[in-house]
Amino acid sequence: MTLTDESDRPTRAAEAAAAVRHHYDVGNEFFALWLDRSLTYSCAIRAADGTSDSDSDTLETAQERKLRFHLDAIDADAARSVLDIGCGWGSILERLSGERGVARSVGLTLSEEQAAHVRSRALRGVDVRTEDWLHYSPDDRFDGIISIGAFEHFARPEDSPAEKARRYREFFTRTRSWLDDGGALSLQTIAYANMSSAEASRFMQQEIFPNAELPTLAEIVTAAEGVFEIQSVHNGRLDYAWTCEQWARRLRARREEARRLVGPEVVTRYERYLKLSSVGFRMGKICLLRIVLRPYRDRYFAAGEVPRG
Repeated sequence: MTLTDESDRPTRAAEAAAAVRHHYDVGNEFFALWLDRSLTYSCAIRAADGTSDSDSDTLETAQERKLRFHLDAIDADAARSVLDIGCGWGSILERLSGERGVARSVGLTLSEEQAAHVRSRALRGVDVRTEDWLHYSPDDRFDGIISIGAFEHFARPEDSPAEKARRYREFFTRTRSWLDDGGALSLQTIAYANMSSAEASRFMQQEIFPNAELPTLAEIVTAAEGVFEIQSVHNGRLDYAWTCEQWARRLRARREEARRLVGPEVVTRYERYLKLSSVGFRMGKICLLRIVLRPYRDRYFAAGEVPRG
């Protein structure tokens, strides 16, 4: 049994790249208007309820808390090499290169704009590639892998449940083969919660994230079975609702600048997307999963193998 039809890979990769560029290549200056200074475009982590910081949290401090979560999850302080799948504008790569002192960091992105931004910073020990994880073949193993906000792009809305399962299974088997036995994978993804794929917003699927399909927690757990041990799962849906509201507020405050950069239609589209996302998270229709996984050492199911009960 093969996990995927090899002849379909170039088409799927091209579609994925086009979809990512549709959203992320609007322009770095546009995103810089409303993201935090690190250009971190994913769910932040607010201070825990009941602490003195919870009411005064800023987007910047909440994003730094999220970055620390993933870096600590893979024990970045002790790592020699780390892979970032879906590296965005490089906030994780910057911290790996700087404060964590990791000698070798590789970032994968499908966005030319993001890759150009990371390369312009000339971060020590960082190699950023405009490359799909399906085509990536590292020369050596990594001590840790981080993937934030990429998993949502691995499947398509028209994929059957079996095809989604194969796609996710391939991701876990490939990343397992790239990890040292003592390494860890820290994964963050939006997922369906109290909503089915059939109920997903057509606006979001067609105008914002074309050809993207969310996973469910059950699909992720099944795909990782026998390959990774799931060590922790956090649902940060209210964190993401808050993050989207922060982004929307910042975009509204600089709406005229944004319109001059990308035009009023794009700004209106992004404002609508941020509002719908916040509502979806608050209603529990979608959730935000932060999952830490470690590879099984004693029995490893290679790509194409299926665990049997």
